[in-house]
Amino acid sequence: MHTAERVTLARLPSGVAVTTTVHTYEGSADGPTVYLQAAQHGREVNGTEVLRRVHDTLADADLAGRVIAVPVANPLTFDRVSYTTPEQLDSVHSNMNRVWPGNPTGTLHERLAAGLWEFASDADAVVDLHTGSPDMHTHVVFKDGDEQCRELAAAFGTDLLLAEPAGDDASEEWKRRNFSGKFRVAAAEEGIPSITPELAHSKQIVEEAVETGVSGVLNVLRYLGALGGTPDRDGEPTVARNHLGRVNAAESGLFRPNPDRALGERVAAGTPLGTVYDPTTYEVLQEPTVERSGILYSLTREATVVGGDKLANVAIPRD
Repeated sequence: MHTAERVTLARLPSGVAVTTTVHTYEGSADGPTVYLQAAQHGREVNGTEVLRRVHDTLADADLAGRVIAVPVANPLTFDRVSYTTPEQLDSVHSNMNRVWPGNPTGTLHERLAAGLWEFASDADAVVDLHTGSPDMHTHVVFKDGDEQCRELAAAFGTDLLLAEPAGDDASEEWKRRNFSGKFRVAAAEEGIPSITPELAHSKQIVEEAVETGVSGVLNVLRYLGALGGTPDRDGEPTVARNHLGRVNAAESGLFRPNPDRALGERVAAGTPLGTVYDPTTYEVLQEPTVERSGILYSLTREATVVGGDKLANVAIPRD
């Protein structure tokens, strides 16, 4: 049985309600509760399209347990096709994915998170669908050291899994950027296996990304026993550490990526990534290279860069 409930998460100063739709698919009583969510960041629309297509399967499926799906978790950023909200709406927490499990009497984003946490906190597993830029290789992020989260990530079916340390094991940057407030992290801390698939591509519906997402969500539901069958896996994924192989722009200028580089390729330390140059004098300012061997999973294609901007990310495989 499928129901769709319009839920009020917060209100704007004018009194206008901030609402979203929560879909619930009820099956037999002997299965898990799975919470699926998309579009915490409003420009990441491929996850929303994934859930629309998954609906077509779940509406007529022989389901065990219950699936809860929220295709637009953050209406504020969705309407603005943005990653964060403007200061006028939430001057304290512009990024919703830093405030979980939220606060029903807190800032606007904290209230949105708290409203959705009421549905997610009863789940046996959580899938928080995200999409990166077109310059990102599809992967799934999970909490490092959590075997249940790792198995859930592997079930999704991508060839790259990124283990992100949390808590005391996390880096100072992780703590400074308040990553402890990520939805996936908050759920895992409550003992709910949770993953963040990064499907690549924002602002446009891209078939390859959507198909990967649909396949991954159905794989997770099969792995958990909510749907019949077994997950469709293509070999064992590579497990790598997150946030270790970042390469930044040393100077501001124009960045021309090396045309020989390809997302998903294995690269050795010293591999050239491109050239940063002064657009007015043509002076070469930097010729960035890979600092640690691994898998190139992001390489910026936006030419104008500011000193300190990320140029590339290399995932460092586990030994």
